[in-house]
Amino acid sequence: MSIKYEPLYVDYLVYFNRDRDYFECHEVLEELWLALDREPVYKGLLQVAVGMYHFRNQNIRGAQLMLSSAVQILEPYPDQILGIELGLLLTSCHDALEKLHSDQSPVPYHDFTIVITDEELEEAVFQRSKEIKPNIPQRRSPTRGKVYEERMKALGQNSSSS
Repeated sequence: MSIKYEPLYVDYLVYFNRDRDYFECHEVLEELWLALDREPVYKGLLQVAVGMYHFRNQNIRGAQLMLSSAVQILEPYPDQILGIELGLLLTSCHDALEKLHSDQSPVPYHDFTIVITDEELEEAVFQRSKEIKPNIPQRRSPTRGKVYEERMKALGQNSSSS
């Protein structure tokens, strides 16, 4: 595993590009975002995944809100950051938002791919993809991480007893 990139960020890229599992993207990147004192670039990437989750499920309002917020957060950053083509990702977000604001129903959906520019990151994602098994079927609610643990504690449930 690469030391240059956070392991949860590498996992996010595996779930985003290989599995199109936007819910799991949210889970792993939220964990990283919280661990890194709510670093805005990770919040923006997290919101792209949440927007895609809503878009795929035809929750048009949710997709509009999340992708718009992601664009607002990510636009100040350079086109290439964290080993990815952020500029291309933002173009994909703008294109999706244009569709989401059209009068078409249902809105034609398509997945995004985050283009990786750093060879070390690309190799880390490739190696990690051999270790991570896809969630089939994809999850629709949290089952890991600090937020999940706190929710289970509040409900008086022990999450490790499953």
